[in-house]
Amino acid sequence: MHERMNERQFLIFSSILVGLSAGLAAVILKLFVSLIRVYLVERDFAGFFSQYVYLLFPVAGIGLAACIIYYVFKNQLTKGNAGILYAIARKSAFIPFHNMYAHVITSGLTVGFGGSAGLESPIVSTGSAIGSNFARTYKLSYKERTMLLAAGVAGGVAGAFNAPIAGVLFALEVILIDISISAFIPLLIAAASGALISKILLGEGYLLFFRLKQPFNYHNVPFYILMGLLAGLVSLYYVNVFERVEQKWRNMSSGVVRWLSGSILLVLLIALFPALFGEGYESVKALSELKWEQWLKGSFLHQYVSGNGLMMVMIVLTLLIKPMAAGLTLGGGGNGGNFAPSLFVGACLGFVFASGANMMGFDSVPVSNFTLVAMGGVLSGVFHAPLTGIFLIAEITGGYELIIPLMLVSTISYIVVKYFHPDSLEVRRLKHMGAIISENKDTSILSKIAISQVVERDFTAIHFKASLREIVESIKHSKRNIFPVVKKNGKLLGVIYLNAIREEMFNTDLYDQISAREIMQKPGVVVESNEDIFQIMKKFEESGQWNLPVVENEIYIGFLSKSSILDTYRHELLKSV
Repeated sequence: MHERMNERQFLIFSSILVGLSAGLAAVILKLFVSLIRVYLVERDFAGFFSQYVYLLFPVAGIGLAACIIYYVFKNQLTKGNAGILYAIARKSAFIPFHNMYAHVITSGLTVGFGGSAGLESPIVSTGSAIGSNFARTYKLSYKERTMLLAAGVAGGVAGAFNAPIAGVLFALEVILIDISISAFIPLLIAAASGALISKILLGEGYLLFFRLKQPFNYHNVPFYILMGLLAGLVSLYYVNVFERVEQKWRNMSSGVVRWLSGSILLVLLIALFPALFGEGYESVKALSELKWEQWLKGSFLHQYVSGNGLMMVMIVLTLLIKPMAAGLTLGGGGNGGNFAPSLFVGACLGFVFASGANMMGFDSVPVSNFTLVAMGGVLSGVFHAPLTGIFLIAEITGGYELIIPLMLVSTISYIVVKYFHPDSLEVRRLKHMGAIISENKDTSILSKIAISQVVERDFTAIHFKASLREIVESIKHSKRNIFPVVKKNGKLLGVIYLNAIREEMFNTDLYDQISAREIMQKPGVVVESNEDIFQIMKKFEESGQWNLPVVENEIYIGFLSKSSILDTYRHELLKSV
C-alpha cells in the first residue's frame, strides 16, 4: 500500500487510520469505565454502612493502577502532554509501543473506581502513541511521525467529546509547535475519523453533551467580562494547588505510603463532597440542568445542608477542593488528567456566579449558559488553550449560540493566566525535564540539541606539572590545537592554546625549565554540564570563543564547539522541513 501511493496520499490515508484507532481507543476507555461503574461501583448495597462501601473503591483503583504501572510497565509510562512534548523534542517523536494500551488500562481503573481525575489526558497519550508507532512501522520521517502523533491526539480528543474541531485545535495549541497550513488537512481528517467512530459506537449518555435552554443576550456582556476575570483567577488557583499537592505526594519515597495517604485522604473528601467521585461529568450535567440538589446524594453532610445558601457554600467548597482531589489521585499513583477536572471547576464557578447574581436581583443572568461558558474559560486558562475551550463548548452544546460569550470569557481567562504564568503547567514540567518548547522555530530546534551528544572528548589532557618537553610530545600526536590542563583528579585548571606557545615550542632550552601551569591560560568562560543550549550560546556570543571547556563539578569532561552545535542545528532543521 505504501509503495503505491505518494507521500501526501499515504499521509492522508495514515491520518484516517490513526484517527479511527485513536477514536476507538477513546470509545473503549469510556465503555471500560462505564462497565466498572455499572457492575461494581454503583451496585446497590443494603444497610447504612454497606451503602458507603463505594468509598473504598478509589483506594483499590489507585492502588491497582499504581501496581500495574510499577510492576508491569516498570514506571515507563509517558504521562500527560509534557511527556508527549518531551518525546517530540528529545526522542524524535518516538513513543513506546505499550503506551497504546497502558493508559486505557490504568486510567480506566483509576477513574472507573472513583479517582478524581479525567480520561482525556490518557486518551491523548494513547492517541499520540498510536500515531507514533504507526509512523515507526512504515519508517516515516520525523516530520511525518510528528504529524501522525498529533493526528492521534486530535482523533482521541474528537472521539472523547464527539468534537472534531476541538480535537484539531487542541493538537495545534498544545502539541504542535510549528504550525503550517499543511498540518491542518491530516489533523482535520484524523479528528473527523475519531469523532465518526465515537458517534457510531457511543450513545449520548456516554458523551458530554448539553442542550441550551436560553439564547445569548448581549445585555449580559458585562457579566461575561467579569466571569472571564474570575475564570482566569480560578484557573491560576487550580494550577497552583494541583501542582503543589501532586508534587508533594510524588516526592514521597515510599510508594505504599504515597498510595495509602493519598487515596485515604481522597476518600475522606469524597465522603463529604460526593461530586468529587470520578470524572464528575454527571455532577456537571446536574448543574447545567439546575438539578444541583443531586450534589447532596451520598454525602455525610446532607442532613446539615438545607436551603440555597448552604448549598451554594457546598458547591464553592467542592470547587476549591477539586484541584486537591485531582492532585491526590495522580500524586497517589493513579493515572488521569486535568481536562475533566478543569471543566468541573468551571461548571461550579459559572453556576455559583450566575446563581449569586440572580440572588442579588439580576434575574436576567442565565445560570445554565454561565455554567457552560465558565467551563470553557477555566479549560482555556488551565491548558493555555483558548481556542480549544471556545470550540469544545460550542460543539458539545450543538451550535454556536454562545460563541461570543465563549470568546470573551476564554480570551480574558487566558490573558489573566498568561500574565502570571507565561508557561502552561505542562511546558513548565517540560523545562524541568530539560527540554524547551517554543512557538519560535529556531528556539524549538535548538532545544532539541542534547549537549551530551555534541561534547567533543578527543582533546589530549595535560597534567599541570608536565614539562614543556612533554607538552610538545603530546602536541605531536594530537590533531587539536587546544589542550586542557588538569590536576590528577581531573579538575580543570586552565587551557593551553597552540598559537600562544609557538615561540616556547621552538626554544629547546625551555623544554625542561617551564611547566604547563606557567604557560596555560585561565579559562575565561566554562560550560557546566547541566546548562541548557541557550545559556551556552549566550556564552559563545559574549566570550567570542569558538570552543569552550565543559566541566561537571569542576571536573573536565570535554569541549563544546560552536561549529558542531551549528552543524547539529542544520541537521535538525533539515529533519523538520
